Amino acid sequence: MPKIESKYNPPLLFKNGHIATIYAGAFRKVNGLVQKRERLQLSDGDFLDLDWSHSPSTTKKVVVLLHGLEGNAQRHYILGSAKLLNQNGFDACAVNFRSCSGTPNTLYRSYHSGATEDLSEVISHLLHHKDYQQIYLMGFSLGGNLAMKYLGENNILNQKIKGAVGVSIPCDLANACEELLKPKNMLYAQKFKKNLIAKLRVKQSMFPDCVSVDQINNIITLKDFDDVYTSRAHGFKNANQYYAMCSCRQFLEKINVPSLIINAKNDSFLGALCFPFEEALNNQNLLLETPQYGGHVGFWGQNNISYVEGRALQFFNSL
Repeated sequence: MPKIESKYNPPLLFKNGHIATIYAGAFRKVNGLVQKRERLQLSDGDFLDLDWSHSPSTTKKVVVLLHGLEGNAQRHYILGSAKLLNQNGFDACAVNFRSCSGTPNTLYRSYHSGATEDLSEVISHLLHHKDYQQIYLMGFSLGGNLAMKYLGENNILNQKIKGAVGVSIPCDLANACEELLKPKNMLYAQKFKKNLIAKLRVKQSMFPDCVSVDQINNIITLKDFDDVYTSRAHGFKNANQYYAMCSCRQFLEKINVPSLIINAKNDSFLGALCFPFEEALNNQNLLLETPQYGGHVGFWGQNNISYVEGRALQFFNSL
């Protein structure tokens, strides 16, 4: 399906991609949402923490919310999405990926951009232990890549899965990594690396035979981190193989439920290969919206409702 024209036109200040990104990540606050945690035991002996919030009235509709790199279910974009969805008749199941809920996970492995086996267990949990008739996915950045990969690699989906929205998706992981390593993104990359290294030091203390202190000390870039930990801990030879196998772009042509990708043209994290125009053109189930503005998971909106939150609600209600 051809890409759709975006109507997003923020105030002048928020047309700057870095301002949109930083404001949304560091200054926006979402209050008034009550979440209740459920611990989901996984088949490999590990766990995921799910943070639930509910519509005031009983509903058969739920949205699974998936955060980005080093995020969690309390990030503004998750809280804002859940709050608006709850107010409009949807329950929200906000997933904390392994190691992201405030408690270290039990295995050496953790989460990554292609770990659809974990999303599959969440979906299975909803299908077998909850009474929902309509299931939707909404993922941000890494979580968006995960959602689209899941939909595209599972050609036979349960009919209760009705659609998905992905925001600021690094559809080509190698291309996105190249962008993150550029000087324009130095501050973002340093913050990500600092958080990831801190978690890896905890892993090293738990599993000293799997990674050494020297290996950790030699990590200079995010790609180094993926070479030393992400790839090896999850069965890939190196970072390049991980990027190649887990990028969602190669799976988009097989998505068979209505799905919307919203990637801003001024997102400094995304290179040209992260905008899947050809895939959207050739798949009637895939919509691609590329606003001029928005930054990375920015998308300022009035009344503290971001553009993508309102857009996702509109999209889900149209299905």
